[in-house]
Amino acid sequence: MPRKPSKSQAGKGPRTPAREPARVAAKRPTGAPVDLSQERIVRALETIAAHLSARGKPAAASESFERADAFVWHPDGRLSAVPRVSRVELFLLKGVDRVRDILIENTERFAGGLPANNALLWGARGMGKSSLVKAAHASINVERKPADKLKLIEIHREDIESLPALMEQLRASSFRFIVFCDDLSFDGNDASYKSLKAVLEGGIEGRPENVILYATSNRRHLLAREMIENERSTAINPGEAVEEKVSLSDRFGLWLGFHRCSQDEYLAMVRGYCSHFGVKLDDATLEREALEWSTTRGSRSGRVAWQFVQELAGRLGVKLTAM
Repeated sequence: MPRKPSKSQAGKGPRTPAREPARVAAKRPTGAPVDLSQERIVRALETIAAHLSARGKPAAASESFERADAFVWHPDGRLSAVPRVSRVELFLLKGVDRVRDILIENTERFAGGLPANNALLWGARGMGKSSLVKAAHASINVERKPADKLKLIEIHREDIESLPALMEQLRASSFRFIVFCDDLSFDGNDASYKSLKAVLEGGIEGRPENVILYATSNRRHLLAREMIENERSTAINPGEAVEEKVSLSDRFGLWLGFHRCSQDEYLAMVRGYCSHFGVKLDDATLEREALEWSTTRGSRSGRVAWQFVQELAGRLGVKLTAM
């Protein structure tokens, strides 16, 4: 009659399957094949690393700048070509003759490889600050060969922190670039202005020789007045606190001021647009309606003049195409 196993032997039993593979795996020789699941993990990590490496490379090769004369910068590293820039002709910009001539001369020097300054166009809204930048770019390129044309690159205010990455892409190109930021200003605790300061003058590399920066703003120092006053009232050393932020506008060598236009300048803008686009109305009626329009808008500016001409052209059934 077979002997029954004792309780002590029955309690021990064979080793559990869960522990055995672990011990075998620990003793596996170095040359043994790797588990398939480990191979999948390695391949996945390699794919992720490749994608990250690709994102770190410049997205725009230098030859891609031949596609167009204007581009929009995206913070992920892309430059989108703009086939047709929305702009007005340079001669249609009235009341800004002095700043127009200064900006054109500065841009011509830069295009010719001579020293030129970054420019801040500041002042009254609607007086043609951004229109002047785009018109100056177009006028400089009129008689230039394709290989010598200036490229205009717009960077949005909220993407200003990615400006160093853009500079890195442009530095190696044979083209020359105007980097343009419209309606540039800073509020509250926004510290992105430090990226702009470093690119303009303060960084170790500095601004690339083939890049110039043009910016427009309603504020001379790019900061709200209450923001500057708050710095004065709360800082231990008010002078130093304000200097830190006001020094940004000092990095622009050209300050071009735009002021509200007179009634005569406003009417000259209206007449210029009507003549250029073939909007016909007797002068007395045109003047009366234009002044009434500016009164309802509460201001006189190039933008208000253009809005009035659009209203008038639509009412008269005239398409706004240059004659």
